[in-house]
Amino acid sequence: MTEMQVNPSFRLAYVPGVTPGKWVRVWDERLPDVQLDLLAVPVGDGERTLREGGADAGLVRLPVDKDVLSAIPLYTEATVVVFPKDHWLAAAEEVALDDLAEEVVFHPLDDTLGLTADTLPGRPAVARPDTTADAVELVAANVGVLLVPQSLARLHHRRDLTYRPVPEAPQSQVALSWPQERTTDLVEEFIGIVRGRTVNSSRGRGQAEPAAQPKKAAAPRKPQQQKAGGQKAGAQKAGAQKAGGAKAGGQKPRPSAGGRGAAAARRGKPKRRS
Repeated sequence: MTEMQVNPSFRLAYVPGVTPGKWVRVWDERLPDVQLDLLAVPVGDGERTLREGGADAGLVRLPVDKDVLSAIPLYTEATVVVFPKDHWLAAAEEVALDDLAEEVVFHPLDDTLGLTADTLPGRPAVARPDTTADAVELVAANVGVLLVPQSLARLHHRRDLTYRPVPEAPQSQVALSWPQERTTDLVEEFIGIVRGRTVNSSRGRGQAEPAAQPKKAAAPRKPQQQKAGGQKAGAQKAGAQKAGGAKAGGQKPRPSAGGRGAAAARRGKPKRRS
């Protein structure tokens, strides 16, 4: 059973690389009287923020503790490798993990791919960068390369860097998550938005638009009207056929031979007497 939320506001946390704009726009259209506050949090703080009540829901990266948090997976991101534009990897359309065997591959502390020392391809760096942003700076210094979700490569874009997809690499999954014990009506409303529910099918507090009134069925015609209509239609059809026949001939119909003989007998001169 959902809880009623007294304070008409909704706090949504989101981690780097996630863009909640399209869902926020739908929220503003559907619930203009409820303020939605966006809270940007570091990738490693998404789960903690939800646990401690810092947000009502969050767009975070899996995994999360499912004993405490509910989560609805939204999409899975492609993984790319980031490197300098003049790097030899730039000649390929996509990169295999074996191509990184001789490369220094950075493993930041806020890694989003679930990599470990055993699963990290290539050669490890001397030290792990604190953040993905720090690792990107090292890549720009031509010290090594970096595996990240594509959205983070775009977020930390630099003109001297580029990236290529790595289909074999682990991938990051983004989910909508919230505390199980605080599933409010507004949380249900946001769930409906990210799932693409319409206003009429939403389970939250958003007001549905009034349904269109059904059109009244046309009254059946009376038998007399139907009969009169049928007779009129038949007469019109017969007239059309007669007119069509006259038009097709181009002249008025001429009388038959028998008819001409009878008329001549009536109009002829009297016979001579013998």
